[in-house]
Amino acid sequence: MPRVDPTSHPPYPVGLRLAGRRVVVVGGGSVAQRRVPVLIEAGARVVVVSPQVTPALEGMADEVTLVLREFVEDDLDGAWYAIAATDAPAVNARVLAAADERRIFCVRADDAREASAWTMASGRHGQVTVAVLGNREPRQSAALRDDIVEALRDGRLTTTGALDHAPGVVLVGGGPGDPGLVTVAARQALASADVVVADRLAPRALLDELGADVELVDVAKLPRGRAARQDQINELLVARARAGQRVVRFKGGDGFVFGRGFEEVLACREAGVPVSVVPGLPSPVAVAGAAGIPLTHRGVAHDFAVVSGHLPPGHPDSLVSWEALAGLDGTLVLMMAVDNAAAIADALVAHGRRPETPVAVVSDGTMPDERTLLATLGSLGERIEADGVRPPAIIVVGDVVGVARPDAFAPEV
Repeated sequence: MPRVDPTSHPPYPVGLRLAGRRVVVVGGGSVAQRRVPVLIEAGARVVVVSPQVTPALEGMADEVTLVLREFVEDDLDGAWYAIAATDAPAVNARVLAAADERRIFCVRADDAREASAWTMASGRHGQVTVAVLGNREPRQSAALRDDIVEALRDGRLTTTGALDHAPGVVLVGGGPGDPGLVTVAARQALASADVVVADRLAPRALLDELGADVELVDVAKLPRGRAARQDQINELLVARARAGQRVVRFKGGDGFVFGRGFEEVLACREAGVPVSVVPGLPSPVAVAGAAGIPLTHRGVAHDFAVVSGHLPPGHPDSLVSWEALAGLDGTLVLMMAVDNAAAIADALVAHGRRPETPVAVVSDGTMPDERTLLATLGSLGERIEADGVRPPAIIVVGDVVGVARPDAFAPEV
């Protein structure tokens, strides 16, 4: 029979089940370091043969067998699969020849044309394995693999059974506003929805990606304007879930950080409705970070407190001890505090916080209209009024603001 040129035929794709089977990797450098973890995950009995290995491979000694010497052909005895991954072409050629003699498929890292097997660019999403083989075009294969896995993760591409469409309620935190800061789990939940019950601060751009058959219910709560009552929202969630729909309650930030999310959890539990939670990036942390303001900094602030400012100091319903907060040396992050900023600043100063303490007010954080107003605790109320600041905004109080914006705050002499 004439010799067949393997490069003239397309490869035959197959998924190898290597659990409990011997796999030999010859070479201990960066290529082996990339291949071995995947083999371990597949359950293979991995043997690495090389005089030297990277520190990462050495750290896997309890998961693989390290043979710290030069390769000999007998190393492939009993193997089901082999990878020639040294930086010496002659050694890789010997590995391939020994594998061919034993009818073992072998990947050759340095010369795919001569190998009997090629490694696919692979990735996983849930129970789905995505593998792409671009005929010796590894960058193309990896790029396509990444596109497919990302589409599966964010819900643009689905597989049968990949998304849970069971009736119930999913409380989804959408982060501070930028749709790029929404979690993969949040996108998956939105892709599974029959109806989306959305807040004003939930990332608006993602609503345009909902399917045409997905109902959108607006339950915005406008400052000093129209606002859906919380009991009405609770009743809506329960009623739609009981009607057999999958309801996604879409909020800004994280629903458990001043989002009244747990009230909705309790309402669902009391009604016997299945409910789950997808956390979001909390706005007080994410907005400050996106604006380049650290909430803690070595030698400056070892703690931070997130405080609701929707009620002014002295209000009978307030649960905040402004006196205690004024005694802290760390960072204060004020939410929903624009209207009461002047009263809060006065209370903090009255209880001992320095009036020259740096303050940053970040409006529309992470969004195209984001802007940052710098002030001091003593001038905060006046500056907010003069600049016409409107919610949503977070207010960061503390010396970390001076660290982040040194040109605006002269150091104390």
